[in-house]
Amino acid sequence: MSGSHAHALYYHGHSAVHRLAPETKLVAQVLFVLTVVATPREAFWAFGLYACIVLAAAAAAAIPIGFLLRRLAIEVPFVAFAFFLPLVGQGERVDVLGISLSVEGLWGAWNILAKATIGVMASALLASTTTTAEFLTGFDRLHVPRALTSIASFMVRYMDVIADDVRRMRIARLSRGFEGRWIWQARAIGQTAGALFIRAYERGERVYLAMLSRGYAGTMPEIGEVRATPRQWLTALAPTFVALPVCVLAWMQRS
Repeated sequence: MSGSHAHALYYHGHSAVHRLAPETKLVAQVLFVLTVVATPREAFWAFGLYACIVLAAAAAAAIPIGFLLRRLAIEVPFVAFAFFLPLVGQGERVDVLGISLSVEGLWGAWNILAKATIGVMASALLASTTTTAEFLTGFDRLHVPRALTSIASFMVRYMDVIADDVRRMRIARLSRGFEGRWIWQARAIGQTAGALFIRAYERGERVYLAMLSRGYAGTMPEIGEVRATPRQWLTALAPTFVALPVCVLAWMQRS
C-alpha cells in the first residue's frame, strides 16, 4: 500500500502482526471486543488482564505505547458522559469527598470506562497495523457486500482529490477578498458546495466510463497478496483464546 493512501492511525512496520492477513485481524478484533464487553463489570482483575493482552500484542507489533495511548483521545466524549453517571444515577448513594454519588452510577461509569478504553486500545492497535487498502481487502474476503467495499474503495482513492479541490476553491475565494465570516455570505458558501458536488459527480461519471472501457465488470482487482493460513488464524486469534477463559472465570466467580 502506498503511503499516499495510508491513514493517519497507521504505524509503518514489518512485524508479524503487520504481515497477518487483514481478515484474520478483523475477526480477531471483533471477537476480542465482544469478550471484553461480555465480562461482568465486577471483575476488576479481568480488565487488567485484558489491558495486558492488548499491550503485549502492541509490543509484538513493535507499536510504541505512547503512539497507542495518544489514540485514546477519541474516547473523551465517553469519559465525559461516564463522569456524569454517578451524579445523576438513582438508588443507593454514598458520599465521596462530600459529594453524594449513586452507587449504580459509579458501577456504570466504571463499566463504560473499562470496556471503552480496552476496546479503543484494541481498535487503535488494529488500525496501527492495517492499511486502508488492507481493511477493504479484509472486508471483501469476509464477504461484506461488494457494493459497499467498492464505494469505500473509491472514497479512499478520491478523498485526497476532493480535498485538493476544496483547497483550490478556498484559495480562489480568498484571492478575491472573500472570507465567509458573515451570515449573509452563506449563499456563496452554498454555491461553492454545489459546484464541488457537481465536479465530484462529473469526475465519477468519467472515471466509471473509463473503467467500463477497460473491462470493468463490477469487481476490483484484489489488493494485497497475503492469504490467511491456519497458522495466521491461530496467531491472530491468540489474544481471544487467552481472553475467553478470563471471561468465563469472571462469570464463575460472580455466581
